Amino acid sequence: MKGHKLTGRMVKDRLDRELIGNVSVRLVDIGRPDAWEIQGRGELALAILVENMRREGFELTVGKPQVVTKKVNGATHEPFEHLTVDAPEEYLGAITQLLAARKGRMEGMTNHGTGWVRMEFIVPSRGLIGFRTEFLTISRGTGIANAIAHGYGPWAGQIVTRQNGSIVSDRQGVATPFAMMALQERMAFFVQPGDEVYEGMVVGENARADDMDVNVTKEKQLNNIRSSTSEILEKMTPPRDMTLEECLEFAREDECVEVTPAKVRIRKVELEQNARQRAASRLKKQNE
Repeated sequence: MKGHKLTGRMVKDRLDRELIGNVSVRLVDIGRPDAWEIQGRGELALAILVENMRREGFELTVGKPQVVTKKVNGATHEPFEHLTVDAPEEYLGAITQLLAARKGRMEGMTNHGTGWVRMEFIVPSRGLIGFRTEFLTISRGTGIANAIAHGYGPWAGQIVTRQNGSIVSDRQGVATPFAMMALQERMAFFVQPGDEVYEGMVVGENARADDMDVNVTKEKQLNNIRSSTSEILEKMTPPRDMTLEECLEFAREDECVEVTPAKVRIRKVELEQNARQRAASRLKKQNE
């Protein structure tokens, strides 16, 4: 199924209609005819809007959610949230470590004596982007978390929410079982054999921290020599089927989410491999 609402005018009209009934969304003009900034209450609210548009036949590209900052006496301030977590006490250490890495500050803890503890944190809003998925994984789906706005405070510093890099396709084509089985030990795939890929498309998650460009369209060279191992069957790990919200959480600053009625894909903002390498070199020199 392909989208039939593709033009910028159609997207703008749809966003204007959303503003009429949805008071939690604000539309900001950034001076481009084909791009807009949408401000809302958390990435879940934005994901709901994008998902509704996708089901209505829109095709669009969504950037990674970012917090809205403001200047106070010349210093940058960011929004903070008051997070309340209820979880079994066996997961106390892992949850505390997870939130500490996201610049969370524990305000209090209550042990109910029933095997469950309640923890209260003050966390930057950007530290909660992608938190829900990791929290449910750590607590084995038993934890309960609720956050409310706490106000603005000084910028908390850099937050690393994702340790692993991306696996990026280096060419256009169709993913093949031969190429993916050779790579599956080093990565987790988001695509399966037979899916169409293109240069710059994120096809998986790397086991290491850096990004890797790979050829997932490579086919096995056929010859008339029968291998002694040709009858051995190899099992392939099923791909990760990520929802729109999970894609928004997974994407980094140099990545975006491509949304169509049929597919939700993650891609690099700069599709060409050489252009990304040149941009990375320039950034490295600036930091030096």
